[in-house]
Amino acid sequence: MRVTGQNGQAVDKLAEKSDIGKIREAAPAVLGAATAIDAALESSTLQPAKAVLAEMPEIDQAKVDMLREALARGEITFDAGRLAKLIQRFHGGRG
Repeated sequence: MRVTGQNGQAVDKLAEKSDIGKIREAAPAVLGAATAIDAALESSTLQPAKAVLAEMPEIDQAKVDMLREALARGEITFDAGRLAKLIQRFHGGRG
């Protein structure tokens, strides 16, 4: 199948004559520069934050215990239906 533009020319020929072709040629250099910048930022800026984050526990057990106790005392309630709707909405459902 051949894809053509409005004037009947093949799309790849249109791209060569337009800025799209120039962008395609420049993309590797631009992406390479962006990768180098990202690597520099990661090493100097993000490494301390990553180190602190790595030291933190994955679960805040004290908070989990506090919530369990509050649920057991009836101070807070758990609405499974509402949770299900929120999960569905978060993952792209209608709700």
